[in-house]
Amino acid sequence: MNKRNFVAASVGLAGLWTATTSSHAAPPAKTSTSPALLTISGAITQPNRGALDATIDQMMGKHGIQFDKAHALDAAALQRMPAVTIKPTLEYDSKPHTLKGPLLTTVLAAAGVAAGSPVQLVLRAVDGYNVTISMADAQAYRMIVATHIDGQPMALGGLGPQWALYDADVLPAFKDKPVKERFGLCPWGLYHIEVKKA
Repeated sequence: MNKRNFVAASVGLAGLWTATTSSHAAPPAKTSTSPALLTISGAITQPNRGALDATIDQMMGKHGIQFDKAHALDAAALQRMPAVTIKPTLEYDSKPHTLKGPLLTTVLAAAGVAAGSPVQLVLRAVDGYNVTISMADAQAYRMIVATHIDGQPMALGGLGPQWALYDADVLPAFKDKPVKERFGLCPWGLYHIEVKKA
């Protein structure tokens, strides 16, 4: 892939909040010219694309991700899901911010992963940062896949295009910790989730 074209395409991601599924999504009858923003692989039952493509999926390849099938979601697919709003105090300015997006369990359900499944979730960010959290904890913390902050879509190069996080201000496991220690399980720039059987 031409790196210059990749960078140009990346810059435009923030404005793509009105499109549908990935252009390289495999089985569905309807395909779109809209890029995938989040890919879910591993122990899923509803794939909509084929195996990792060493040419097209450069960042996933560089991060060592491998799969023979996955479920790709674009901005419009995430927008169609019921949204939840949370207002955590963020570590970057120690102020509350309004974040909105679907529950992580709702996003996983689109790939055929039932809430309460005994699985581990590897959440990976565009910079390679990754964390593993159990489905049980993600559900208990009411973790969301935020797509908007303070009423604006989150941009690539900022905290987006997605951020997996919870409202640490109200959760007993985090609320009494210093703000800078509350979000270790919350990768911003989220672009891939691997579902692993426990």
